[in-house]
This record gives sequence, structure tokens and C-alpha cells, in this order.
Amino acid sequence: MKLQEFIINDIKPIESTSKVEDLQLLFNQLTYSHIPVNDANGVFMGVLFETDVHCFDSNKSISEYLYASEDFFVRDSTLWLDVLEAFAQNSSNIMPVLDENNNYLGYYELNDIIGLFNEAPFFNYAGGVLVVEKGINDYSFSEISQIVESNNGKLLGAFISKMTNDIAQITIKIGNTGLNDIIQTFRRYSYKIAAGHEEDSYIKNLKERSDYLNKYLNI
Repeated sequence: MKLQEFIINDIKPIESTSKVEDLQLLFNQLTYSHIPVNDANGVFMGVLFETDVHCFDSNKSISEYLYASEDFFVRDSTLWLDVLEAFAQNSSNIMPVLDENNNYLGYYELNDIIGLFNEAPFFNYAGGVLVVEKGINDYSFSEISQIVESNNGKLLGAFISKMTNDIAQITIKIGNTGLNDIIQTFRRYSYKIAAGHEEDSYIKNLKERSDYLNKYLNI
């Protein structure tokens, strides 16, 4: 399905010549964090944040507060992952959509875009999830793919979920196989398993050896 099919245009941008009171009332009726604003000629001027608007003088014109507007939007050709990133960067639940000529087309709702993300095979297909760690300059996605596929695994997706102190944490979704052999291969390639499957035989073996040692010491 094309992302453009999720563009909503039932709420038009409010004109900058309108009273702040009109915008405050609009926010009271909606659950959006921002509302787009056009000038008198219909040109997109940005969006105003709900909390800011409720601090404005209701009797004044919106045009007097355009200095507080935020200039974020996406194009109708923007990929959905980039749209999701734009939502996150701007802490918004509404995202204006412009065409290549900067004409306002409508907006995306955050829940619709998250819904698309949840339909991806990474979340939708059965499989196991591993979280591995390695130095930022040492890991590679080609190596990760090779490790999974060399153990007859099906790589459903992988992304960098954390980066701290020169360590990259990669979350991997794997289908069609048990994870034990894959986990052991990651370790041979010097990856640390930050989170894995309860059937990790390496951890199980360590526990069994520890239990055996404790019994021996107690004799």
C-alpha cells in the first residue's frame, strides 16, 4: 500500500489572520500536538504547538505569534521510515505533508505510521529475537547476515538499537530455525549476546558446570 493513501486532509491549516482564540478552541476539540498554519495566500507557514498556543493572548492574531511556529514537514515522496523518524525528532503526533512545490496536501497521523511499522515482517512473522553487541568499527551487517544464513536461519530484519561507548547493539529477528547454533557462531565471531533465547545452550552449560562445581566443593 502506498504511504500517500494515509494522507488525511479533513482538517485544513488555520489561517494566520485568525484569532488565537480560534486555534485554542480547535486544540480543545482535537487530540493533536500541533496544528498547521497558512498565511493569507494559503502558503504553509509551519505548525504551532498546543502548549504554546494556550499561553498566547486569545484576543490577538495568530500572525503575531508565528515566531513560535515550528517548521517541520515531510514530502509526499518521503519513505515511511523517514516519516517515522520525523515524528520522533519533532515529538509530534501529526506530520504535515507537502508536495515538491511546497503545496500543503494534508497530514499523517502517528498511529497510522506506527501501524505500518507493526505490519512489517520483523514484527509480524514468527521467529526468535537476538540482541548482539560488538565494537562500532568491528561489526558489519554482511557478517551478521552470513552468520545467520550459514546456520540455515532466515534473517527477517536487523537494526541498530543502541550505540554507547563505541559499542553497537544490534537487534536481529530470525525465523525458520532454533537459535542455539546461531548464538554460538556469534560468540565465535566475538559478538556479545546482550539478550537471547531461553534455549541458549552456552548459558545452560555454564550453569550445569557451576552446579557440578558447587556439589564437588560441598563433598
